[in-house]
Amino acid sequence: MTRLGIQPVAAILGFAAAWVSTAAYAVNDLPGGPAVRQLNLHPAVTKIAEEQHWLHWFMMIISLVIFVAVFAVMFYSIWKHRKSQGHKAANFHESTTVEIAWTIVPFLIVIGMALPATKVLVAQKDTTSADLTIKTTGMQWKWGYDYIKGEGEGIGFISTLDSTQREMSNNGGPKGADVPDDYLLKVDNPMVVPVNKKIRIITTANDVIHAFAVNSLGIKQDAIPGFVRDTWFRAEKIGSYYGQCQELCGKEHAYMPIHVKVVSAEDYTAWVAAKNKEAAAKADDPSKVWTLADIKVRGEKVYAANCAACHQANGKGAGPIKPLDGSAIVLDTDHNKQLQVLLHGANNGAMPSWKALSDTDLAAVASYTKNNWSNQTGQLVQPSEVLAARK
Repeated sequence: MTRLGIQPVAAILGFAAAWVSTAAYAVNDLPGGPAVRQLNLHPAVTKIAEEQHWLHWFMMIISLVIFVAVFAVMFYSIWKHRKSQGHKAANFHESTTVEIAWTIVPFLIVIGMALPATKVLVAQKDTTSADLTIKTTGMQWKWGYDYIKGEGEGIGFISTLDSTQREMSNNGGPKGADVPDDYLLKVDNPMVVPVNKKIRIITTANDVIHAFAVNSLGIKQDAIPGFVRDTWFRAEKIGSYYGQCQELCGKEHAYMPIHVKVVSAEDYTAWVAAKNKEAAAKADDPSKVWTLADIKVRGEKVYAANCAACHQANGKGAGPIKPLDGSAIVLDTDHNKQLQVLLHGANNGAMPSWKALSDTDLAAVASYTKNNWSNQTGQLVQPSEVLAARK
């Protein structure tokens, strides 16, 4: 076999090997999207999303018809009237008929496309008569959810990428065939909403521009610092639906997933009751005096849920993320220095503000970092100190 004959065979074998190795890492379709090798939009579970899908294909077909028609006429004219067949270029000026036609026809096409698109756009903006209103706050790099009207009013929590998946990503991704179907989409606290209810989403941000988007629900709304914007959806099917921040918001933009969990009315009521009970348990008296042993136990949980994704479980940090093990601010006997960082963030938003956490949680995580790894300071931060630092 010649050298030229070997090269195509080698290329085919290489492609086959690559395909087989890829298959070893195969994942399954994620219900609600995305799917493996997905070419179409996510399955629609709202009327708005269904209309968006219809509009997408409607516009695509019109564009394809125009493309084929225009280029067919152009190539036919070039071929049929080529010089080798004895044709000569015509010498003429304007044609009133042609000018009227190429003005009216595109106008009618644009109107035909604009009318259904406008109908859907207006419907997307009608956020009136909502059964439930949730404020979503984008922050680097997580989402805050506050239920501000309707059943569940007063519930609030932060949703972040699952810590095990973040650790998996930090270590080079899943190993072997052990790839979760929801890799980099799993969160610790999903947004939970009832099925067949109109949900109004109010968006804003703490730091930079984010975008709250869930394709299956047909929603995408920018979250802009200092501004309040809104959108809505009514999910018609129980299930889990995933999205991500769709605005480039910084180096960890890819670690900002959205999980909307649609449940029955009964399950939603039960979830609200559980969340209210959980909130009551966390509503500690800031004047309570804690022992170091007790507050460290709580601080370990707070750190794992909110801090370990960036600073790592061993406190060593990674890349531009500063280590907490041996940190001068953490070791400092002036507790206010660390509390100000926790409350207001640092490094132009690279370290976000955690003021949404309770006084006790902030005191617990501060005490935990001061007394973990090699940081054995014996210092204890009380909730009352956090309360004072907020003022």
